[in-house]
Amino acid sequence: IMNAFGLIQICLILLCTTTISSLQCNHLPLQQKKVIEKSLKLLDKMGKRFPQQCLREKAFFRFPEQVLKPRQKETVKVAIEEIFQHIFYIFSKNLTLAAWDGTALEQFQNGLYQQIEQLEACVIKKQSHYFGSKEVNRMKLKKYFKKIDCFLKDKQHSLCSWEISRAEMRRCLQLIDKVIRKP
Repeated sequence: IMNAFGLIQICLILLCTTTISSLQCNHLPLQQKKVIEKSLKLLDKMGKRFPQQCLREKAFFRFPEQVLKPRQKETVKVAIEEIFQHIFYIFSKNLTLAAWDGTALEQFQNGLYQQIEQLEACVIKKQSHYFGSKEVNRMKLKKYFKKIDCFLKDKQHSLCSWEISRAEMRRCLQLIDKVIRKP
């Protein structure tokens, strides 16, 4: 009888955890809107206005917008998770010349990290019918973020290269925000 009771308790705990997890996933779009709003504010707070001396420097990264336009919502979630991971990676290294507000930067990184964790828990990664378009999207995103990473390295992570990259990440988050807000 004790084993059966213990088994029932374990089943109830698993059921509650699954329910809570699926509820969190159901509220993911609302949560993402808030995270992106906060991330955009933190990006603004991290640095001041775009420096005048950086206006001369140009960089064309061209975000692959088609990755946010697939038919399946799961594929969009996967793309958003990938984007957050890349942004987190870029904003986690060689920031010494950026001269940004450290607290805002840390809050920005923490928000991205929490969102990545949340998306990983909600996204169904093993379903094969998402695999094809997901892999193509992954390569497009990898190429896009590699350009930004190379740009930063080529410019030796200068103040201007960071400011240009920050502006690009702002555009990137605004595109995600537009997609999330669509009904």
